[in-house]
Amino acid sequence: MFPKITAQLARGFLMGAADVVPGVSGGTIALVLGIYNKLIATVRSGARALGMLLKGDLKGFWKRFTSIDWLFLAPLIAGIGIAVVSLAPIIETQLHDNPEEMAGLFFGLVTGSVTVGLGLLTKRTNEHVVIMLVVGVAVFQLLGFQSGPVIDPSPLVFVGAGALAICAMILPGISGSFILLMMGMYAAVLGAVHDQAFTDIALVGIGAIIGLALFSSLLGWVLDRQFNRVMAALIGLMLGSLRVLWPWPNGVGVVAEDESEVIDGTGLEWPTNVDAFVGPAVLTVVGFSLVMVLTQVGRRYES
Repeated sequence: MFPKITAQLARGFLMGAADVVPGVSGGTIALVLGIYNKLIATVRSGARALGMLLKGDLKGFWKRFTSIDWLFLAPLIAGIGIAVVSLAPIIETQLHDNPEEMAGLFFGLVTGSVTVGLGLLTKRTNEHVVIMLVVGVAVFQLLGFQSGPVIDPSPLVFVGAGALAICAMILPGISGSFILLMMGMYAAVLGAVHDQAFTDIALVGIGAIIGLALFSSLLGWVLDRQFNRVMAALIGLMLGSLRVLWPWPNGVGVVAEDESEVIDGTGLEWPTNVDAFVGPAVLTVVGFSLVMVLTQVGRRYES
């Protein structure tokens, strides 16, 4: 049992590390490690338990609650929390100091995840190719629109930000932190954490619970019935999200705590010299290779 808990802690740690980064999703890591379907199914069970509690069905809630695979979920959540607390300052510093190199590493991670996703399709048809392309182009275009910062957001905006961010976190391709950047809410949420504004933090948490309960149920239901089409859409989502991870000119952009600063990480240029090209390119290969190694480890563990 202990090795299984340790392995799950490690998976959660990798997911949490990914979620800190604008542009990389913990859902991508779950997909690579072979636990994505189990994660969605487990969260879906939790959502059903929560629904019974809201209806006042305490007996049904307790039965559903105790049926959740906590040996799978609890270490995963703990690992995510440990990663967010311990790595957030390091990753944010590197995004400030070496944005192009960090973008190259994350670009490799996501392209490797696309390769893994293609391998998960049980069949490949022209329809699936079309779905990938349509979703990829749509996400690519969407990421070109970047919102300015929201000043003095209302409670409802905090709830909405939490709901949308958590939905992105369980989808491969786009992280919740980048959704906050797109909404102009990253600085506001980060400021609430730093200032220990517990009311605003609670509002984000409420939104996250609502979004997770609704979206996980929908995603699980669709995966049960249209797995290949959903996977094709998720692959397209990852392909489109590569826009924000293109290393030049500014990497993923400066992650700022200043609410007056607009963050731009979606510009597209070619490197201006060889030195600007080498570092990000090497780290892209490193990131891709890391995904391939993690995939093999995950497959061996599952078998």
